[in-house]
Amino acid sequence: MLGRPQDELRRALKKYFGHDRFRPGQEEIAAGILRGTPILAVLPTGAGKSICFQLPGLLLPHLTLVISPLLSLMKDQAEHLAERGIGAAFLGSHLSRWEQGRTLARAREGEIKFLYVSPERLEQKDFIAFAKEVPLSLTAVDEAHCISQWGPSFRPSYYRIPLFLEQLPVEPRLCAFTASATPRVRRDIICRLGMKEAKILVGGFDRPNLFLEVKETEAKPRALLDFLRAHRGECGIIYCATRLLTEEVCSFVKRQGFNALRYHGGLTSEERRLNQERFIAEPALLMVATNAFGIGIDKSDVRFVLHYNMPADLESYYQEAGRAGRDGLPARCLLLFNEEDVRINRYLAAKNSAAPRLRAQGEELLAKMLGYCRSKACLRHSLLAYFGEESPFRCGNCGNCCTASLWENFFG
Repeated sequence: MLGRPQDELRRALKKYFGHDRFRPGQEEIAAGILRGTPILAVLPTGAGKSICFQLPGLLLPHLTLVISPLLSLMKDQAEHLAERGIGAAFLGSHLSRWEQGRTLARAREGEIKFLYVSPERLEQKDFIAFAKEVPLSLTAVDEAHCISQWGPSFRPSYYRIPLFLEQLPVEPRLCAFTASATPRVRRDIICRLGMKEAKILVGGFDRPNLFLEVKETEAKPRALLDFLRAHRGECGIIYCATRLLTEEVCSFVKRQGFNALRYHGGLTSEERRLNQERFIAEPALLMVATNAFGIGIDKSDVRFVLHYNMPADLESYYQEAGRAGRDGLPARCLLLFNEEDVRINRYLAAKNSAAPRLRAQGEELLAKMLGYCRSKACLRHSLLAYFGEESPFRCGNCGNCCTASLWENFFG
């Protein structure tokens, strides 16, 4: 590679993605990866983190392996690269053995520059054999907070990524990305991935265009209906805590004359796929969903995210609320809350984990989420402080800082 890394990256940015300039933080992250520095990048939803590892991957000589938690996310990113003429593919359990074999053969032949896999794939003997045979220039770990025992989305297979990397004949460059990690989680990611001398680059958590609100109410259907009538004709996401509530809320919204879809883990993969594609393609749709919906959803004109139930932790809330307003225009994030939400979250936590340590950790996270909902202080300041970011004590565009007239001025 000739020239300075920054020059090469800027040319590649224009050639492959058609952009003349980087978003904040992207160039520094991509240049660090290209120089071989282990990087942990913490970038907010919509900040363009994929380009940060895709550009170095294009400039490095061998295959880039991208470890990602969701099939839909892998599929979307691989297809977006392929549409730009970049060799990319993903491996999923839905593919036949022949299709998976053909994908690996293409990678061996150099036709694929980016290969997307789940962390579980790294434990399969045939894939380990493939990785020992085909040189890797770069390994990118997406949604890296899943490796941390202190995060709410701990996934054991992420914990075993270092075991996979240790088996490779040549250690590839390593980078990790997440949109939501407290300082404690960042330290844990670095430790568990074995990223010696890693550089942590934090792009900032503030989304000034989002108007944050919490409303405590026992009459959630009425509050929901009032909100939707005020935002008729806009695209939005309504998050519910359970599949049953998702079905009930979706039916209620449709009976009130709104165009709504549903999304949760109890649906067939085909219905989830079709509903996701419709939501991305059509304007003014509502998606009523559990937290199964969201990662990798790239729709810029979502004007609101309404939480019908309080999430179990602030990391989840931040990521889900952050799916609003990715176009930079004003968007609204309303969280409806009552004591029943606390009981629901405790029930789900007990159902999903028998380990005392994880239950205690869940209680700690839930307590912080509850503190946010009950706080009379600036919501933006409270949220940013949780992630270790300094901010003014009053933001002027959240429900605790503004009167109704100020909110109307914010939205024009």
